[in-house]
Amino acid sequence: MLRYLPLLLVLALWIYAFIDCLNTPEEEVRGLPKVIWVIIILLFGEVLVGPVAWLVAGKVRHAPAGGAGPAEWVAPDDNPEFLKSLKDEAASAKDGNGENGENGEKDEQLLKDWEADLRRREEELKRRESEEDPKDS
Repeated sequence: MLRYLPLLLVLALWIYAFIDCLNTPEEEVRGLPKVIWVIIILLFGEVLVGPVAWLVAGKVRHAPAGGAGPAEWVAPDDNPEFLKSLKDEAASAKDGNGENGENGEKDEQLLKDWEADLRRREEELKRRESEEDPKDS
């Protein structure tokens, strides 16, 4: 099986270069017209001259996106913008005119309804248990 590895690598590079050439816009092709590059890749693919030539000289390569380097991650408690947003949210909640003004009242009512429902279910459960086991003691 190992003897087929070089053949598979050559075939993979050949196919990759061919597809890359077909998908490259005409404006990004260097040196020769795109059609000529496709013919070179197909004719000289078996000896790797065509695909390697395409990868080295046929296409304009762009620098990777993302700027000079990775941005440093800042913990939320060290991030001044995050801390400012927390202070703003706390101030608006304190004043009662923030985003949670109307929603806060709805949430409180919903919480009260859930608590009432929970109490009702607990009482019903206790009643059922007392009916099933009148006097186990």
